[in-house]
Amino acid sequence: MFLFQPIPWYSALMWFAVLGGLMLVNELARLNKWCSLLIFLVLPLILTFALWPTTAGEGTSMNDWFHWAKVYSALAGCLGFLVIRHIKGAAKNKYLLMFPPFILALNILEACTRDFQVFGMHARGMVDGVFMFSGPWNVMNGIAGLLNIITICGWQGIFISNDKKKDMLWPDMLWFWIIAYDLWNFAYVYNCLSDHAFYAGAALLISCTIPAFVIRTGAWLQHRAQTLAIWCMFAMTFPNFIDTSMFAVKSSHNATALWVVSSLALASNAAVFVYQVYTVLKYKRNPLKEEIYTNLPSYKKVGKSKLAPAV
Repeated sequence: MFLFQPIPWYSALMWFAVLGGLMLVNELARLNKWCSLLIFLVLPLILTFALWPTTAGEGTSMNDWFHWAKVYSALAGCLGFLVIRHIKGAAKNKYLLMFPPFILALNILEACTRDFQVFGMHARGMVDGVFMFSGPWNVMNGIAGLLNIITICGWQGIFISNDKKKDMLWPDMLWFWIIAYDLWNFAYVYNCLSDHAFYAGAALLISCTIPAFVIRTGAWLQHRAQTLAIWCMFAMTFPNFIDTSMFAVKSSHNATALWVVSSLALASNAAVFVYQVYTVLKYKRNPLKEEIYTNLPSYKKVGKSKLAPAV
């Protein structure tokens, strides 16, 4: 195949199992704060001391700064969002509302840094247990990620849904930004964690995009943080699943594929940036002080939840 080496039927089935599993645990975490605390606080505390020093230690593909930083930054996002969602008055504190864009930008910046770092390696082979193929695509995708950070907007409008789930909703984080993010993040995983991209790229990204579009619109960042933390904990605990198990699917390590995915990421994020600048200028919006896309139907659809009765 173009992106990956041949995919056996059992790996294809496992891909759907991973997708469904991530979505299921995400929904369990949405049930109430106690489920979330068990998954995102108690469980990782146990794993940090009991398993990860061995399963993600020396000699594994998880033993680098990025994987350790990613799991804890994702968990920090989940716990921070729990504070905003469940502590009375937190969602009205303008300083606390800066946390979601901050942790999101930090996660993107971590990946951008890794893309630029991989480019500087001039590698074409195994590095830290992962196949690396350095090239201009790393720089292209690093720039795409920086554009993705620049176009984060409208956090001033974040609010909590008026129901038992208490989801954190972000009306200005709309479908076109989410798709641009997905293309960038898939390209990042494909560039820098190539042999993990079948699961950690495609399945993981789709596991938060589907809920954001069909289960709870407006809660993409919450879905993303939770599914990312769940996957990172799984990968740190069972690294052989994506490295050496019968279900592992390797990248094609094809330069043309690397060019294509990074080009799509850069083009989509550049388009979102241009559209955002156009919207800001047309409607005279200040992205540092107000929401930008309030005129769009997709924004209004999420905004209606503010008026929905509690259930």
